[in-house]
Amino acid sequence: MKRLVTFLLFFWALLSAHLVLASSREIRMTPVVKTVQESAPAVVNIHTSRIVEQEVNPFGSLWGEDQFFRHFFGGKDLTRRFEQRSLGSGVVIDASKGLVLTNAHVIEGASVIRARLLDGRQFEGELVGSDPDFDLAILRLKGAQNLPQAIMGDSSDIMIGETIIAIGNPFGFGNTVTTGVVSALERTVEAKHGTFTDFIQTDAAINPGNSGGALMNLAGELIGINTAIYAEAEGIGFAIPINKAKRVMEELVSSGRVQAVWLGLEGQDVDERIARYLGLEEIKGMIVVDIHETAVKESGLHNGDVILAVNGVRVEDRSHFLRILRNFTAGQNVHVDIFGATGKNSVQVRLEPFTDTKALDMAAKRWGISVTHAQNEVVVSQVRTGSPAQQLGLKSGDVLVKVAGDVQSSVEDFARSFKRYRMANTVLLLVARDGQGYYVRLRI
Repeated sequence: MKRLVTFLLFFWALLSAHLVLASSREIRMTPVVKTVQESAPAVVNIHTSRIVEQEVNPFGSLWGEDQFFRHFFGGKDLTRRFEQRSLGSGVVIDASKGLVLTNAHVIEGASVIRARLLDGRQFEGELVGSDPDFDLAILRLKGAQNLPQAIMGDSSDIMIGETIIAIGNPFGFGNTVTTGVVSALERTVEAKHGTFTDFIQTDAAINPGNSGGALMNLAGELIGINTAIYAEAEGIGFAIPINKAKRVMEELVSSGRVQAVWLGLEGQDVDERIARYLGLEEIKGMIVVDIHETAVKESGLHNGDVILAVNGVRVEDRSHFLRILRNFTAGQNVHVDIFGATGKNSVQVRLEPFTDTKALDMAAKRWGISVTHAQNEVVVSQVRTGSPAQQLGLKSGDVLVKVAGDVQSSVEDFARSFKRYRMANTVLLLVARDGQGYYVRLRI
């Protein structure tokens, strides 16, 4: 009997301890923990590398840039090749096709891309499509099967103050979780890569390596793609809303690129004289000088109107106007705040695709340059009389090597560059003629 009592007491102690542990685990199983357990497997760590060539003057430390010694030793620098590595994160958005969504700057220039899952599996990644204007890219994991997949959320339903979870690979440490709240919505950020609008702002830590990772809500839904693109941010993080990412994803998967858009008009900066004449409160905005699309005229926009804001983002000048447009996709309707003959007003305009054909036609009219392709080079085929290009001295047969830093190897490259810089006051060109290269500044 004594042994039975001892056994029952021992059994009860074990059972009580188990119940206490189970109860403790249930208490600690918060919504954050549940979300992380369900969502973290779909977040991958991305490792990239590329080969960089750098010219090195072996005698630079002795004679610096002395032209005599450079000529004496052949006038040539040595080329040093080295591997440059970077880290980032990504989210599996289509397990059946092995597709991963990440930031464009994470894989920019990469020659080798590798992705590692939480379960330890590693795959080589290939680039499906990328767009730096949206800072988004799609990768395909080669040979990947049985992948976990993130559940897509709806970023239009986000509430300021709600708890969110950021999952990524900060500093290469592997999957790391940080939490915070949604601090603000529709933030506009001026970064090195351009102007970005509609960002989600959070106080969750988003550090280098977190870029491309998942921003989750407590329902376990993907509501944003983290980005550490804003280097000056301290104590705040930003994410691209998933609804915007969805639109970009569709175009990247189908064509590898996002079709540029335009409002079908041309403009110029508002200067002090124009602001004073129109009675504007600030010397900001873009005045419309030419409208190409009938639909734009029908929307209520007219020559002489000053565009003050697009979807709530204030327009500083015409270059800033173009940077803002890069945040939208073809077919979207945008609200344009204007100052016109009847004062301030707001109109709605549908964004149209800015095709290469349309861009080349406008380049011939605005810059005065028509181009063709020959042996991986972009060659000037015609220069319009009286155009900025003719005033600069460009001639048929000149080779366009770079446009504002963009390397030119096809007519499509030239069209893409024109779309980017068509409203700039000046554009720096690298031109080759008779085997000699020189920089010229095209003034529009």
